[in-house]
Amino acid sequence: MKVYGISSCGTVKKAIAWLRARGVAFEQIDLRNAPPSEADVQRWVAAFGARAMRNTSGGAYRALPAEKKDWDDERWASAFSADPMLIKRPIIERDGKPLKVGFRGDDEQLTAELLS
Repeated sequence: MKVYGISSCGTVKKAIAWLRARGVAFEQIDLRNAPPSEADVQRWVAAFGARAMRNTSGGAYRALPAEKKDWDDERWASAFSADPMLIKRPIIERDGKPLKVGFRGDDEQLTAELLS
């Protein structure tokens, strides 16, 4: 399993604690130090859609032009590749398959999404 995010992000910390508590082996990838490839971003956008991937609470998002509301998935994928701080965190994959963006849900839902 791979967990993409930044180490200072509270949601990433929550996801990592949840995985560790269940004894799940994972690799943590810091998006600041190891930005995702365009292929990774394309795979994530195909799985989740660009809307679900937007980190709307970050300064990078607020700094984008107003026309961002009209961008299609392709334009968002380009923006995510150029600035990974625009990506909602974490993104969790298993065996190259995107499973989850963000980390919301009750324990039963998270278990079904990540461990089934």
